[in-house]
Amino acid sequence: MLIAGAPVRYLAVNASALVIGLAMLALLGRAEAAARQGTGGAISAMAGALLATALLGDEVEGAARWVHLAGVSLQPSLILLPVMLVGFSRSRNALATAGIVASVLAMALQPDRAMAGMLALALIVLAIMRRERQVIAAAAVSAAGFAITLARPDTLSAVPFVDEVLYSSFDVHAAAGIAVLGGAALLLVPALAGWNRDPANRATYVTFGAVWFAAVMAAALGNYPTPIVGYGGSAIIGYALSLLALPKRAEARAAAASATRSEAEATPTDRHLLVGTA
Repeated sequence: MLIAGAPVRYLAVNASALVIGLAMLALLGRAEAAARQGTGGAISAMAGALLATALLGDEVEGAARWVHLAGVSLQPSLILLPVMLVGFSRSRNALATAGIVASVLAMALQPDRAMAGMLALALIVLAIMRRERQVIAAAAVSAAGFAITLARPDTLSAVPFVDEVLYSSFDVHAAAGIAVLGGAALLLVPALAGWNRDPANRATYVTFGAVWFAAVMAAALGNYPTPIVGYGGSAIIGYALSLLALPKRAEARAAAASATRSEAEATPTDRHLLVGTA
């Protein structure tokens, strides 16, 4: 971004979002597995925030996807949807399902094809991995919501340093373009690491990978924010939150470990959080 001539303020916003994300990892990364009991309520609350954005958010060319906070425009869907979907992959109760369905409605109302596509892809992949009635129902609703966004006009033009970064970076220098593509690909590393190291929770890691693959593909196919490697703090914070929703290493061990473990073993360190942060 600096080489391409982005305003210094853009760099400061991204850096601030990174600090916020790292702080979340440090403060919340050691939360106990028991905290998952409230996942359904948390997903529903976040869905309410997305609906409020669709109805009351700042509108640009017919799309209401943003809110302004302290002079910075934030996209709540990029912050909340990733953690909602990863959390749903682990706690698929009725309340969580209702929250996911409400978020589909919010994306259709905004409208936001990119985030609706993220919902559809992640839930369809999860339905393949977990053939449960609630997951299949949520996937069907998300596909319908995505179809609605495709039918509605989306006339937003590209914003420099936000949209089309995967292509415009090559106009600056080939090395910059390769770095941007490489940075986008690295977003999927936690999913690959989790798939190999934690077979019991593969559905969660596949959902995580589908979420960020969808975000990158949306940026490649349309005028949608390029996550992490482009300007915008929403995706940076959203990525950190989705990392927090991944299984802790100690949780993965708990299924096979005996009831008596040392305190050191019980400490919920998580290599995937560190990999994702890096």
